[in-house]
Amino acid sequence: MTMHFLPDVARTKTMSTDELRSSFLVQGLFREGEINLRRIDLDRVVLGGAVPTDAALTLGAPADLLAEYFCERRELGVLNIGASGKVTVDGVAHSLGKKDLVYVGRGSREVTFESDDARQPARFYLVSYPAHATHPTSRVSAGDVQSGELGSMEQANRRRIARYIHAGGIQSAQLVMGATTLEPGSVWNTMPAHTHDRRTEVYLYFDIPAGAVVFHQLGEPSETRHLIVRDGEVALSPGWSIHAGCGTASYAFCWAMGGENQDYADMQPVDVQSLR
Repeated sequence: MTMHFLPDVARTKTMSTDELRSSFLVQGLFREGEINLRRIDLDRVVLGGAVPTDAALTLGAPADLLAEYFCERRELGVLNIGASGKVTVDGVAHSLGKKDLVYVGRGSREVTFESDDARQPARFYLVSYPAHATHPTSRVSAGDVQSGELGSMEQANRRRIARYIHAGGIQSAQLVMGATTLEPGSVWNTMPAHTHDRRTEVYLYFDIPAGAVVFHQLGEPSETRHLIVRDGEVALSPGWSIHAGCGTASYAFCWAMGGENQDYADMQPVDVQSLR
């Protein structure tokens, strides 16, 4: 698990389609019977996918972390985007249905993943940042999470935003994590676009119907680029880049942030008329 480095603003302006995709898109996280991890130079986030089938999967500590166990100096958010399963943390099992989440605090030694039915496996999405403080492991269900609606059908961006790990919910050292689900007939997310000067963000797109794609917007407001994203892929967004997306059908995405603060509203909106 080596570090994935992102290009700077100047380099991004000159990149080909393949270069943009290799730099800003993470693919292949969700493979049955495996845990796959990627270490990114966005506030040193580690992204992962765990898809247990016949046997439980145990989260190890990659050599690059120089740690005795994965959460020795890290916190971890785990969102289930598949069928039901459970995450066991130091002997305590947490059952997770679809869109349920468990936060694993720094110092947790053993983390394992299981599916209730190997034929319909859970798909656990992992987001981990370095942690300067210890907070308790906590579970929250999709039905209990703080949520609200934004947008309108007239602008094709009616969506429900669920906040799992944030200042008013599950407490963490720096991880902020939630999920947005678009209503049928809506296709735009996070519009108007914005940047985060003090934080970086990663977008996992999921529940994209077969045959559909999402056009994820990135780059400076005056020099925009795009990625075509498919189900289970992650778009990476450094602090200088806008992020927004438009799909060919409704979909969902998990957003996760790390950086200087946990203020959900700390963003710099971009006037749509200034985009190029």
